[in-house]
Amino acid sequence: MIVITAPTGNIGRSLLSRLLKSAPAAGEELRVIVRDPARLPETARGRVEVITGSHGDAEVLDRAFEGADAVFWLVPPDASLPPEDAFSGFTRPAAKALAAHGVGHVVGVSALGRGTPLADRAGLVSASLAMDDLIAGSGVAYRALANPSFFENLLEEADSIRDKGVFTDVVDADRKAPLVAVADIAGIAAGLLLDRSWTGIDDVPVLGPQDVSPNDLARIMTEQFGRPVRYERQPFDEMYTTLVGYGLNEAFVQGIVDMKRAKDQGLDAGVTRTPDTASPTGFEQWCAETLKPAVLS
Repeated sequence: MIVITAPTGNIGRSLLSRLLKSAPAAGEELRVIVRDPARLPETARGRVEVITGSHGDAEVLDRAFEGADAVFWLVPPDASLPPEDAFSGFTRPAAKALAAHGVGHVVGVSALGRGTPLADRAGLVSASLAMDDLIAGSGVAYRALANPSFFENLLEEADSIRDKGVFTDVVDADRKAPLVAVADIAGIAAGLLLDRSWTGIDDVPVLGPQDVSPNDLARIMTEQFGRPVRYERQPFDEMYTTLVGYGLNEAFVQGIVDMKRAKDQGLDAGVTRTPDTASPTGFEQWCAETLKPAVLS
């Protein structure tokens, strides 16, 4: 039995689709934890066991982890809370339930940066790494998917790219770093959940096929859209003021700013790309298949 949390989110939806195709042949049953079962895809109807509720709720987890062999764990960051509460606070009931039910294997969505000098001052990344330690301490075999930033973050900029030809961030325009497609993260997670021959605790970096800078992204978008797209660097204090103005928790916003600052200082550059750490989807492909339709629609 594989339990999937956040099955209607970007990564979870892709993971569920993959497991629906592969799990039956492997003799695996699937169970999902979801607040609103109506948001599950039609392909999942009658093919997965549904536990309704939040995976931050101890009672829900007690039902969901009963008889489970493996769990996919993803915390949806709650911008109304400080980072420690949003990650470790949300995960503490799960750590207790994993131990209580003797779950053997967990695959979690986390971040790059462990072992670097920046790891303890990287805001949301630091909170995510602390969450990994909490899960690892429950006695499970654990694989933390150590991810850089996602291509999908650019979908939040689709209107600005369409209307102004501009996307923004706070990192240096020429700072090359790994970026990854969420479908590739889901692919790695599916493989680990289906083949549980692994033991112990480890990170699994998912780095995409090559490092790219904001200026690289702007060039590729310009070529694909047939119109100029440029990158505009936003000051850190301006980002903080803007996000607090949206009503987000100030400590959480500071966590975002600290994470972005650490990335600008090279947080994501500490892992060597190898055939094992690279993932297949490049920005050109993702841009053509996902961002271009969103911008030009």
